[in-house]
Amino acid sequence: MSRIRNDFTVLMDIPIPIVAAPMAGASGGALAAQASGAGAFGFIGAGYLTSSRIQEELSLARAQLLLSDADPLPIGVGYLAWQLDKEPAGVGMLDVSLLNRVQAIWLAFGNNIGRWVDYIRSYDASSGREQKTLIFAQVSSAKEALVAIQDWKVDVLVAQGSESGGHGYSAAPPLLTLVPSILAVLPKEGPPLLAAGGLSTGGHVASLLALGVSGAVLGTRFLMTEESFYNEVQKNILVKASGNATVRTTAFDHARGTLEWPEGVDGRAIYNKTVKDVEDGVDIKIVRENFNRATQDKDPDRILVWAGTGVDLVTEIQTAQDVVRELHADMMKHLSFVSTLIAT
Repeated sequence: MSRIRNDFTVLMDIPIPIVAAPMAGASGGALAAQASGAGAFGFIGAGYLTSSRIQEELSLARAQLLLSDADPLPIGVGYLAWQLDKEPAGVGMLDVSLLNRVQAIWLAFGNNIGRWVDYIRSYDASSGREQKTLIFAQVSSAKEALVAIQDWKVDVLVAQGSESGGHGYSAAPPLLTLVPSILAVLPKEGPPLLAAGGLSTGGHVASLLALGVSGAVLGTRFLMTEESFYNEVQKNILVKASGNATVRTTAFDHARGTLEWPEGVDGRAIYNKTVKDVEDGVDIKIVRENFNRATQDKDPDRILVWAGTGVDLVTEIQTAQDVVRELHADMMKHLSFVSTLIAT
């Protein structure tokens, strides 16, 4: 396998600068393990999981990677920082990953992220861990990036553009605007910058590497894998979705009652009758009743399906390893083509 060598792949000790995103309700131990096993880097999405459920997913990943309990675990766990702020459960959620010696922790969506960065650093110092836990911070502006670099001193930055599926800040610019704005303020010896938002192909990854990032994060592409927690109805909706099928909305958070997100956060999902009902002012109790029934019955007209803008570029369900291999081959093809454009 041809390797990409840059600051991110060296830091993570991986050949492919691709990350399978931590997606609540979708990314478990199997998906994370298979992505990492194929040469990329996989995350579990802790989301709304309890500590015991996170441990189950970590144990599954360890088993699939054929590692003993004493071995470090070459995957990451992504946390919603506002969930960590719920004492004492939040500390327990984080501790289970640290006890398992995961390679990385991803922090996003919170008003006290610096506190959790300090907690992870203190844990590493007190536990005598040989290699520190790598901290990924998700940002949506150059200003946020500078806080993450200067105040939190994170190890990896993730720039999330408005094209991303799932939750994000509604004010985030498109990825091709956001990335250059962060690169312009990124110190020479600063952390690797990854790009996220609407990415589905190896060509997307290659284009962003040419722009100056060190890697790419893909979410929706990995929703359409055999290992994803999404059910068959949700996956089929994704496979059949058109390029204009998604919308940024808070409808599903109102329908689920998950309203503790920081101000300015909404989510990109497949537009359906649940969104329309909220837009039309249907009583929220009725919206919730209809949504809960649809979730139970797997009704494709109302269930939640997060998706980024690149959803129409994927038309089949594959294994996570096959996705990584396909992305790698496509990326290398496009990078090779770009190199031919330089006159000597």
